[in-house]
Amino acid sequence: MQFAMEELMKAFTEKTGVRCETTISSSGKLTVQIKEGAPFDVFVSADMNYPEEIFQSGLAAAPPKIYAYGKLVLWSMKEDITPSLEMLGESSIRHIALANPKLAPYGLAAVETLKNHRLWEQVEKKLVFGESIAQTNQFIIAGAAEVGFTALSVVLSDQMKGKGKWIEINQEDYPPVAQGVVVIKRKTPQRLTRLNSMTSFFLKRLPQFWRHSGMALTRVNKRFSHFHRLSKLRCCEVTKLRGNGVTE
Repeated sequence: MQFAMEELMKAFTEKTGVRCETTISSSGKLTVQIKEGAPFDVFVSADMNYPEEIFQSGLAAAPPKIYAYGKLVLWSMKEDITPSLEMLGESSIRHIALANPKLAPYGLAAVETLKNHRLWEQVEKKLVFGESIAQTNQFIIAGAAEVGFTALSVVLSDQMKGKGKWIEINQEDYPPVAQGVVVIKRKTPQRLTRLNSMTSFFLKRLPQFWRHSGMALTRVNKRFSHFHRLSKLRCCEVTKLRGNGVTE
């Protein structure tokens, strides 16, 4: 999500002249900061629980919206490895990176995939857990893990495109990774109007942009619909707008 948001905000700045500043941290930490009055404008998370918490606390201008569903991939930076689920049990694979399933939807998606393919018991001792999808990516990129599960948007980003080898995991194998956005309530009507314009811009650009970034606009696997509200993500973004009457 980090790479995709950077590209989307760059497009917004080019169109409107309004500069965006992004803060990347855990959803839990940013939720606390917003409740304590941090000067953030837009809250984006790959876990809908947190934007909904902001709304239920009375701090959002409107209910949060699901803007896309993330897709899972198996990725390796090792030249001699061609990723596949079948090869995870081989002796040559000593470490498999994934985000902590108790904290990150992509980690939960990876665990469900392993269990659905009856690989969990075979590979459990090989698993290396990152606190977030961002830390998991670091394990894979650095080669600390021979292979790992991450988001399709990561391997398709301008920064990572063409690096390593990856395969997309069937969306029927894991619960939907719903990603949401909410506008933080502001006192001045002018500021709120500008924030709503920013959100409208994002939503209008979504069909073309998110498909390009490796995300889905609809939920594929309804079998896992009850997972939607259960997971907690440790990596999300908040955005401040500066310029054209919206400075802090």
